[in-house]
Amino acid sequence: MQNAPQSSLVGEEYEVEVGPVAHGGHCIARTESGRVLFVRHALPGERVVVKVTEGEESSRFLRADAVRVIEASKDRVEAPCPYAGPGKCGGCDWQHAKPGAQRRLKGEVIAEQLRRLAGLTPEEAGWDGTVAPAPGDKVPAGEVPQWRTRVQYAVDEQGRAGLRRHRSHEVEAIDHCMIAAPGVSELGVEKRTWPQIASVEAIAAVGSQDRQVILTPRPGGRLPIVELDKPVSVLRIGEKDKAVHRVHGRPFVRERAADRTWRVGMGGFWQVHPKAADVLVEAVMQGLMPRKGEMALDLYCGVGLFAGALAERVGEKGAVLGIESGKQAVEDARHNLQDLPRVRIEQGKVEQVLPRTGITEADIVVLDPPRAGAGKKTVEYVSGLGARRIAYVACDPAALARDLAYFREGGYKPRTLRAFDLFPMTHHVECVAILEPVK
Repeated sequence: MQNAPQSSLVGEEYEVEVGPVAHGGHCIARTESGRVLFVRHALPGERVVVKVTEGEESSRFLRADAVRVIEASKDRVEAPCPYAGPGKCGGCDWQHAKPGAQRRLKGEVIAEQLRRLAGLTPEEAGWDGTVAPAPGDKVPAGEVPQWRTRVQYAVDEQGRAGLRRHRSHEVEAIDHCMIAAPGVSELGVEKRTWPQIASVEAIAAVGSQDRQVILTPRPGGRLPIVELDKPVSVLRIGEKDKAVHRVHGRPFVRERAADRTWRVGMGGFWQVHPKAADVLVEAVMQGLMPRKGEMALDLYCGVGLFAGALAERVGEKGAVLGIESGKQAVEDARHNLQDLPRVRIEQGKVEQVLPRTGITEADIVVLDPPRAGAGKKTVEYVSGLGARRIAYVACDPAALARDLAYFREGGYKPRTLRAFDLFPMTHHVECVAILEPVK
């Protein structure tokens, strides 16, 4: 017997009262019948008409856009960007909210994730409930900070560069991204056509003039000759191996942070906000207070940012071990820290390499895991090392809260938690938790 076809509710409209913010850049609302809606382009307390964008009669919840505002929040502003709004670019979530309100919303999300997944109040997490703006990000109303030093442009069938619509492969062609850093905008990616190309990632390094584009050709597509408004090195993603290959120019960019220059090769990971690396290093070092002669671990160490800062502070009698899975990042970390013989970098997955090292104790630990978090196995192992303090850097409050619950099982509790708005206009937020053993 075949299942009856599902009846789609896409396009249906409801008038609703908007409830609290939820993780992911939307707010919760309910229809008169009690059905849950995840609503974008709305703010808590508003009365709006929403149009369903995803969902069927049997769905547990529906996704929807606020298409008409009946009663507006005092925190609402006209979105400065012409590409922000229902059915348009999916890059920003909160263009329609005042900057202070955006940070409050992010704070509410962090608090809700801590309560729900870790069973912690803000006080128990050592957090004052605020989300701090990055230095220099306070701009007049109607303007937005130009912070995004790496922009991934999608390319439509006509070869026009743009950004993807929310939860869609469709491309919103644009002529300018307002949150792009000046070094990205000056390349002029949006002014050119990109035949046979699927995506263009533009990178503008901080503290050097290095500029880079990484091209992903369409299947069977050939690379165009790249001529942009500024000197730029060109890399491409291989169709078969999906690896990054140099076309011309340097295969790396030089970033400047924590009083050092960092080589980041082949489009590897680096914080996107120009102030993020310095902000996070300062927060981690203030929290850990490294001492001369200590043994430190930097897990998920990338190109060595925290390992370098730790090595400077533990001194010649101290030692730092960094672990990173990415081969290119490990090469970069070893290059970046070659003047610090007390640093060792190992390649592999943290949960596999850490037990193999034979290390049974450490004084201080930094974890900066990917968005999914460190996970139970890694947290259990780290908890057994007896560190006096652990710094956990998190770009996802849900993953942070889950791992804090695992740390509690391992005998660690948060001493302090700080939150930073390093992704203005989006729902993303960065947190630094400092943990210590439960007395």
